Amino acid sequence: MKPAAFEYLAAKTLDEALSALASGGDAKVIAGGQSLVPMMNFRLVQPEFLVDINSIPELSEIEERDGGLKLGALVRHAQSLKSPEALRHFPIIAETVQHVAHVAIRNRGTIGGSLVHADPAAEWPLLVTLLDAELEIHGPDGLRRVAPDEFFIAPLMTGLEDGEILTAVHLPYLPEGTGTAFEEVSQRAGDFAIVSAGAIIALKDGIVAEARLALGGVADTAIRARAAEEHLLGKTLTTELMARASQLAAEGLEPNADLHASSEYRLHLIPIVARRVLERASRRAEGGIS
Repeated sequence: MKPAAFEYLAAKTLDEALSALASGGDAKVIAGGQSLVPMMNFRLVQPEFLVDINSIPELSEIEERDGGLKLGALVRHAQSLKSPEALRHFPIIAETVQHVAHVAIRNRGTIGGSLVHADPAAEWPLLVTLLDAELEIHGPDGLRRVAPDEFFIAPLMTGLEDGEILTAVHLPYLPEGTGTAFEEVSQRAGDFAIVSAGAIIALKDGIVAEARLALGGVADTAIRARAAEEHLLGKTLTTELMARASQLAAEGLEPNADLHASSEYRLHLIPIVARRVLERASRRAEGGIS
């Protein structure tokens, strides 16, 4: 199918884009178009107006700023895979983003587009949830920053208000010696995850000083496994400790069933994938091989 008729503007500045969104009517922002265009072709969405933000240069930048890394919303997946700054401070980005779809989509798709699409099985929602990111939003009332749990509301639904644009992601640096890991299970390479998990482990004198575990594909949004994190904190890492934390990650969850997997299968996978990332992150925190 073809999309319904629409008007189009290639904005050159952020102010121009915001002004166009504020002019009224059903307007959508287009960047990489990897999610929006297929939905338009199937007429699942029929915007009256498209605001193209690809010509706004500052939205494509990756820079170190304010004790962390700032990634513009227009940064392509492939760009984040190769960024020296991202590789140095957040190797988990490359480990995770290599699972995003296929090369053509990684070359064109954007970080911001993935986040705004808000698929709970996608990789970037899990990453920003795991990394305690702040999401930078510009709109008619100026600039605001929100945490991932404020931004993601439900599948394909975010906290963006009318006229607002997600402009950047801010990632605070991790302590020296922190280990990170990501893994996902999917039917085929490039498919959305049936279950995915990311872990962060920081050790001090052999004791867990920080533990984070995030899960994707198992709830309406990417989530943090808080009970598992609390179980690890302040303790010496052992195989038994990580096994118990992995089991806690699945407790209380009721994943949806779909064409790809049953709820029972997802529940079966959660502790397996969680344990793998916890063990790998802990080895990296200890300075061992991955």
